[in-house]
Amino acid sequence: MSIKDASSTIRDLTKVLADIENLDRSGCLDQWRDVFDRPPPKHLSPQFMKRVLIWELQNRELGGLSVKTERQLQQIALGKTPPPSLKPGSHLVREWNGRTYQVEVVDRGFVMDGKTWRSLSAIAKHITGAHWSGPRFFGVR
Repeated sequence: MSIKDASSTIRDLTKVLADIENLDRSGCLDQWRDVFDRPPPKHLSPQFMKRVLIWELQNRELGGLSVKTERQLQQIALGKTPPPSLKPGSHLVREWNGRTYQVEVVDRGFVMDGKTWRSLSAIAKHITGAHWSGPRFFGVR
């Protein structure tokens, strides 16, 4: 039974997984071509091909990655770091010149020492007296 022909029952899925585990190199190459409609990249070990084939089967049968995760992985693959997501209620802590500063993330900015700020960069400038990237100063990036 091939990955393309597997039904969604657990018994069939377990059987196909076991079949993949028992493939030799030639069988891995045949399954790869069948599943991906192209030959595998050169120099892949049979063990690695088996892992990829099993992962692909699980994605097809049990559901793959979320759209959000796919987008994030694509950004990482392109060398772009996804922007950090600071959620309201999060706390950022930074020590500077012997004093510890604590910032709370709120819906419309950031709160430090009872004052609301529009950006982390403004807080970093207030603390240091110099222009800083706020996310970098607080270790968010």
